[in-house]
Amino acid sequence: MASDQNLSNNETAERAVANGTVSRLNDTEVVFYDGYWIRRYEVPSDEDSARRELIAGLTKRVFHHTEPGINTPSHKLDAAREAYDREQDPERKRVNAAMLAGALLNRGSTIFGVVFQLKQRGIEIAGNNELLLECESCFLEAFDLGKYVRHYSGEEGLDELWGEPLKVFSTPIADYYESRYIKIAQTMAAIDEVAGKISEVIESNPALTAARELLREFAIAANREIETMKTDPAIFEVWPKFVATGNKLSRFEANHDSSGVDSDFIAEGVGLIRKGKDLIQWIAFARVPMPVTTKNYIESCDEYISKTKNFIVAG
Repeated sequence: MASDQNLSNNETAERAVANGTVSRLNDTEVVFYDGYWIRRYEVPSDEDSARRELIAGLTKRVFHHTEPGINTPSHKLDAAREAYDREQDPERKRVNAAMLAGALLNRGSTIFGVVFQLKQRGIEIAGNNELLLECESCFLEAFDLGKYVRHYSGEEGLDELWGEPLKVFSTPIADYYESRYIKIAQTMAAIDEVAGKISEVIESNPALTAARELLREFAIAANREIETMKTDPAIFEVWPKFVATGNKLSRFEANHDSSGVDSDFIAEGVGLIRKGKDLIQWIAFARVPMPVTTKNYIESCDEYISKTKNFIVAG
């Protein structure tokens, strides 16, 4: 299932448009990556300020999308490491690893903030400075431990998020922006995959067809939310639409008067629609695909579609 814009994306892809091509779509400047036209933003001219703002924002983003209790303050890094090294129980050690990752990420972000403030005061910091080396080391280790951290849903990890501050730290901002567009295109494709499978569930059961338009509107709104930066004034239109369309889909009630459709199948289908809505929302919030959760969800949908077809044929 593709959104209105994604239909034009697919048509454009057939004309072999090169990645990085800039154009205008609906009075908005967009850039093309991997089959999608994505809202484009100018690369900031002040690279130091942009790097500092991005690292601070991406650090907050990691904790916003991961399990509670791991946002360990920077000054507790040594205690977090000692607890991790001491713990023997595997499940507890995983949580300690997540807490240590949080402390390392905060330490790296704090150090970079200090370096930025020194530069703002005219104090030059060489690339081999001890502070910058420690900052890089913290981001690297946080990224390595990020694989132990779970999404707040408990479904799977989002270790890609832990690599974003490191990427901003170590690459030119222009390169980071390009990688952002590539990741957004991958995330849009993940949302379209989930929306397409929800659509199959809807079409398999006559009692669910009223959700068709609600799903279409939510999928479009989700892809618009993914591409829009929080600093963009457009967010005041994009975000409310995303929330409102998602709420409408969550409140969807099936037509229980549909002839030949068992109520248990109806309830199961509604549950899958709501689970699919949640999955799209998680992916959109994090701006990264969730392949494990998506695979499990698609398998559940395929089982339901098979059962529904058998039931309708038998009925």
